[in-house]
Amino acid sequence: MGKAFGYASAIIGIIIIIFSKKIAALSFLSSLSKINIYTSVLGVALVVVGVIFMMDKSSSSYNVKHASEEVPIYEGEGKKKKIVGYKRAK
Repeated sequence: MGKAFGYASAIIGIIIIIFSKKIAALSFLSSLSKINIYTSVLGVALVVVGVIFMMDKSSSSYNVKHASEEVPIYEGEGKKKKIVGYKRAK
């Protein structure tokens, strides 16, 4: 659900940015430049919120679930130590 909200928010924000001058022209207030700035800021804020939700790290694609914890097996000593394999921890 988080990524879907992120995509929707970003798309709506981009649409608001694109049409911000037309939105300001449709307004009946006398200060069109301020409304243009507010709509642009709103669009950018929606895009930023959308990107944050799209980068949600709690989704299953970022978390690898293992049946058991793995512990590295090292070969060598000191700075010349290398990982040569993994074994399951109990």
